[in-house]
Amino acid sequence: MSANNHYDVIIIGTGAGGGTLAYHLAPSGKRILLLERGGYLPREKDNWDAKAVFVESKYRAKETWYDKDGKAFLPGIQYYVGGNTKVYGAALLRFRFEDFGDVAHHGGISPAWPLRYADFEPYYTQAEHLYHVHGEHGVDPTEGPASAPYLYPPVSHAARIQELFNDFQRLGYHPFPLPLGILLDEADGKAVHTSACVRCAAFDGFPCLVNGKADAQVICVDPALEHSNVELLTGAYVERLETDASGRMVSKVIVTRHGALEEYSADIVVVSCGAVNSAALLLRSANEKHPAGLANSSDVVGRHYMRHNCSAFMAISKDPNPTVFQKTLALNDFYFRSDDWEYPLGEIQMLGKSDGEMLRGEAPGWAVWKPEFALDYLAEHSIDFWLQSEDLPHPDNRVTINPEGQIVLSIHETNLEGHKRLKAKLEGMLGEIGLHDQLIHRELYLGKDIPIGGTAHQAGTVRFGRDPKTSVLDVNCKAHDLDNLYVVDASFFISIAAVNPSLTIIANALRVGDHLLERLGL
Repeated sequence: MSANNHYDVIIIGTGAGGGTLAYHLAPSGKRILLLERGGYLPREKDNWDAKAVFVESKYRAKETWYDKDGKAFLPGIQYYVGGNTKVYGAALLRFRFEDFGDVAHHGGISPAWPLRYADFEPYYTQAEHLYHVHGEHGVDPTEGPASAPYLYPPVSHAARIQELFNDFQRLGYHPFPLPLGILLDEADGKAVHTSACVRCAAFDGFPCLVNGKADAQVICVDPALEHSNVELLTGAYVERLETDASGRMVSKVIVTRHGALEEYSADIVVVSCGAVNSAALLLRSANEKHPAGLANSSDVVGRHYMRHNCSAFMAISKDPNPTVFQKTLALNDFYFRSDDWEYPLGEIQMLGKSDGEMLRGEAPGWAVWKPEFALDYLAEHSIDFWLQSEDLPHPDNRVTINPEGQIVLSIHETNLEGHKRLKAKLEGMLGEIGLHDQLIHRELYLGKDIPIGGTAHQAGTVRFGRDPKTSVLDVNCKAHDLDNLYVVDASFFISIAAVNPSLTIIANALRVGDHLLERLGL
């Protein structure tokens, strides 16, 4: 192997974990190689076209995975510089203080992490500042303490959403501005001429044509590449990791690029491919010293997959909802319990505004039995919500590799009762503010649960911990079984809480980055 192919650090993946880590390490002067299986997402008009994005799935990876029964499905995953953050909704929330301990749910116990909120808090603050999070601390009663305010004010509500916000407050609930990673400068609810974001409807689930979304490419990878010691290879698919004779060191990173095999090596190798693909890479890398998969003496690699119990939910009103940028409100009043139930229900957020093309892309079942509902009309009159509850880690919810080397994702639903009750709470809230009187066809609510292919919140397959018998990684996210292998994405999660995982991935990347800088002697 050429000396030019040896680096101080190799990072596999450029999303919220890998991209952020590269940014944090870049000023060190150490030689860093980023390997990304995809390329740059094209900047083109279709970025903002709902038909291209949601119906044609233009930016979704053309890849087939299989469920536990061998049935093929298309995962909702993107392979680009910046990873899935290129199309994420950029809702960047902290785990609650209590989420780091044991939490009793109706379906079982959400287990405690080996670290606590205080260990992550400084890095949450750094992550919020780095990713331009707009928000307001202190208004969500479930939120833990923050050592510093957000650097950017909350994104303002459109008139209809402000009305909803006021109605919820009037009823005694505690809505709060949804923290968003967004490059927005606004006045009077409109983007000013210096703003990258223009407050358009094509934000939640769309790539951003004008780079107004705080994604990992824009915020971290591109700035990291301004350092001469950082190199990026795109179209670089990592086939496997090989170890030295002892099995304690990753000695080679085997890459397919432009149809040919290439070999690279590094003092430190970091896997940041996302919870599914990171587990798959370790399993593909089985060898004589690691027969069950790399770093898998615990038989934990691939297990405890989590993704949230989620639903997209529309209320349909007689009056149009002219909101363009709708994703600005959230509510956690039922996060830990409700007045009639002792267990957690979850979080309510606004979604990006629906349009007819989005609904066609989701192929809703109710479009068959209610053909008189024009989808464009429904979208124009919709108020859109995202309901998110915690699913629980289970060893049989797992990633495996079939004999052909393809990814198999086995899911057994967990902890659904809280999510059902959260839906009922939202329906009741909307009824309390009089929205029932505005609903079409007998108070019709239209909901869509997220199927197996909904992998946006994938987590938990390479969990960290203090006991090598029950975890893959130590508390610094280094593999117990190897001396130079780290995993920095949502794989390390012990539980997934009921908030979006991205901010915790970013904060952990900064935390592990500090550890690596110390290890590198800096």
